[in-house]
Amino acid sequence: MDTNPALRPGQQGRLKRLLSNQRTVALLALIVLFLFFCVAGDNFASYTTFMSILDSSYYIGFLAMGVTFVIMTGGIDLSCGTVMVCCALISGQLIKNGFPVWPCLVLCIILGGMFGLLNGFMVSVMKLPAFIATLGTMMISRGLGSIITATASVTFPSRRSPDGAFRNIFKMISPDLPTGGLPTGLVLFLVLALVMGLVLGKTKPGRYITALGSNKEATRLSGINIVKWETLAYVLSGLFAGLAGISYAATYSTLLPGTGNGFELDAIAGTVIGGTSLSGGIGSISGTIIGVFIMSVLKTGLPFVGLQPHYQLLFTGIVLVIAVFVDVMNRQRQKT
Repeated sequence: MDTNPALRPGQQGRLKRLLSNQRTVALLALIVLFLFFCVAGDNFASYTTFMSILDSSYYIGFLAMGVTFVIMTGGIDLSCGTVMVCCALISGQLIKNGFPVWPCLVLCIILGGMFGLLNGFMVSVMKLPAFIATLGTMMISRGLGSIITATASVTFPSRRSPDGAFRNIFKMISPDLPTGGLPTGLVLFLVLALVMGLVLGKTKPGRYITALGSNKEATRLSGINIVKWETLAYVLSGLFAGLAGISYAATYSTLLPGTGNGFELDAIAGTVIGGTSLSGGIGSISGTIIGVFIMSVLKTGLPFVGLQPHYQLLFTGIVLVIAVFVDVMNRQRQKT
């Protein structure tokens, strides 16, 4: 089927215009926020600051890309942050025990997919509420990481060691390069965003996932296997959580068991701020990336105007409430 079976053509057109408007507002907000910090902050407009923004964007951006598919179904994934850390901890522990680095990094992504499959099974087959299912997986992954590492921290190979070459995927550092390094991860980030944007907007899986969020019962009555496509959304979220684990390890080196809580909220907030509706059926990867960068610019820029980064929670919460309120109002207008 080439169209969203849950929506009439006129409704599809209105939702596309709504999404475009939300994405435009988010982009303007990002530009205004960046310019504000450039003017109000001392030395904000520098290459080093740009690198700091990217370093704090990659792993949240990968999480948010995966979470976008889940939210598009009308669900939620509260486990992606702890799954990210758990997968990285297990991979790092294996590397510490002498296993080759690259197979362990691949395993990190596979483990994420397995956690996603567990979430998808509980939500689509067992019919558990997504909030409860993923909350349980959050606790499972947090505990599993602590058990496997015996509550000890895990340090990935340093950049100078032969096994530390994987760090160059996200940032290359050399005396011949600018201070702060070369953001090679930006290329990977944008390529994956482009690919997943096409998957969500132009392919059958993406259209069916969108249809689930628009009207699950109508989608089921259209003959679509809702269990299959809903599970796929959670698997994608898990795979990207595994990739985010590699990015996080490449950026921060040492990982602590029992951590990861809060990252899922950053990912969800970035997704919603970028225009994805928590009710499902409306959203885009491009909007999600804009939302993630808004949060990263906010976190990086606050110290330049005399505020600590934890003020990001306050401002992000305010922006998130406004974004959800606007979405609710738009939904009500769609019904009238």
